[in-house]
Amino acid sequence: MEPTKSELEILQVLWEHGPSTVRFVNDKLNEEKRAVQYSSTLKLMQIMAEKGIVIRDESSMKHVYSPAEAEDKTKNALLEKFVDSMYKGSASNLVMQLFGNKNTSQEELDEIKDFLKKLDK
Repeated sequence: MEPTKSELEILQVLWEHGPSTVRFVNDKLNEEKRAVQYSSTLKLMQIMAEKGIVIRDESSMKHVYSPAEAEDKTKNALLEKFVDSMYKGSASNLVMQLFGNKNTSQEELDEIKDFLKKLDK
């Protein structure tokens, strides 16, 4: 199941900080993203658990949530869908547009060149 934008924000917190309570996730969202009510975060995380996007551990007084899927698996699936729908499956078209729309620093270009060299080996 594909997570919504708000669900992805919650997943980012869980991927970065590991299994967490709703209070912790809500505090991080308020620090890093935007003002979010605790009750909204709680409801969304409950829905995410019902959808199978997160797993809720109810073994202690405070319920702890963790991602159901690894970060790279989720991001790869979302990226594949994006490339398929927006670039007809062509990763090179995506890369060309990225470079055409943005001033890429020499440092970024060097990192990309190193990455491509590793792929050739």
